[in-house]
Amino acid sequence: MKKAYRIKKDDEFQRVFKKGKSFANRQFVVYIFKREDLTHFRIGLSVSKKIGNAVVRNRIKRCIRQTFHELNEQVAPGYDYIIIARKPAANMDFHEIKKSLMHVLKLSRVLKQGQKK
Repeated sequence: MKKAYRIKKDDEFQRVFKKGKSFANRQFVVYIFKREDLTHFRIGLSVSKKIGNAVVRNRIKRCIRQTFHELNEQVAPGYDYIIIARKPAANMDFHEIKKSLMHVLKLSRVLKQGQKK
């Protein structure tokens, strides 16, 4: 994922947490913050050590990044997204993670309807 598509700095995370809206299901919490100055979306990932060891946490992050890569055309641009993985995500495969993330993004109404990949 290109640097322009990442959220890394703590103050950027805090801005999204404080000013953004949150949507959740059992596996993920997604914070969304509208940015007028962006022509693309950015994502930040948070996977706690409580979820598992480094191998498990990195696998979850790879799956989330791949999901956003595949949904690139469907995800609304101009937003910052922070995805927080919850414990049940550790036992899911890629397709389950993708389905769960799509569910949360549809709840937040940032996923364009009518397009399937």
